Amino acid sequence: MNNLNFFPAKPEKTVLVLGAAGRLGLAATKAFVHAGWTVWAQARKPIQGLPRGRVKVLQADVLEIDRIIESCGKVDVIVHAINPDYARWDLLLPPITAAVLHIAKALNAHVMIPGNVYNFGQELPEMLDEGTAFVANTEKASQRIQMEASFSTAADELGVSTVVIRAGDFIGGRGTWLDMGITKNLHKAVFTTMGPGHLPHAWAYLPDLAKVFVLVAEKREVLPRFDVLHFPGYRASQLELQSAFEQLMGHPLKVKPMPWGLMKMIAWFSPMLKAVLKMRYLWERPHQLSGDKLLRLIGPIPHTPLKLALREYLPKNKKSQPRALAEISIES
Repeated sequence: MNNLNFFPAKPEKTVLVLGAAGRLGLAATKAFVHAGWTVWAQARKPIQGLPRGRVKVLQADVLEIDRIIESCGKVDVIVHAINPDYARWDLLLPPITAAVLHIAKALNAHVMIPGNVYNFGQELPEMLDEGTAFVANTEKASQRIQMEASFSTAADELGVSTVVIRAGDFIGGRGTWLDMGITKNLHKAVFTTMGPGHLPHAWAYLPDLAKVFVLVAEKREVLPRFDVLHFPGYRASQLELQSAFEQLMGHPLKVKPMPWGLMKMIAWFSPMLKAVLKMRYLWERPHQLSGDKLLRLIGPIPHTPLKLALREYLPKNKKSQPRALAEISIES
């Protein structure tokens, strides 16, 4: 018999994306499928924009623990991309955390969590690395610190491996500071500022961040039981964003500040807006994330030029169509 035709098959790699209908969840689903993984895409509602390929949809609530475990079978990695109601984290984060830990323990899967900069508190320093101290002086900081601590404890007591990949504010998708604030009036040639325009701010382009999740997942065997990595993304001030949009659109923009005072009045009737207002400090503190540790693990970090990342926020009317890529600089 000629054995030259018999090669050992590559083991199938499977990931369960919890919250696959959300911004990061959908981006992660696409990135894992593109990298050849089989993806279980979980969401409570139908998922729009799923990629073609090895995707299995699981329409269920994350608290339907037994159903998820029975449906998925063997899973190597879980991406915890569930982002509950922003105004009810105090009620929703604990049961969701417990459910994810239960699922991960049952499936013997490595958990991956998108982190944010809330953990560092209101006076967060300008450079944030994995050793920067947490400061629980806001509600959101306390809640995120507690959540990550639950996974750290589970790593020791339950053997559930977890890596937190911390990133800045998202670029991409709907429901972000960019589409709901900064660019909401671009169609009127108005750029809305959230705070002092010169202060650097941490940003994460979702497709790049999703690729990092895949690259880290493929290196998970060398990670400790609980680890934290920072995704550097972009260090960009609002003045830099304004300049990028002006180059993309081909004309100057009028600058107007976000009407925080009016928002404060409306917040009396909107728990969501009240929660958002408490994060205003992020626009008053310069900050960026160091990616040195991530670079040592995966090598070159995916990085799309900033102008290309911002193109989806351009107005769709004819007067504001972006110029061709050949006419603009794509250096970030």
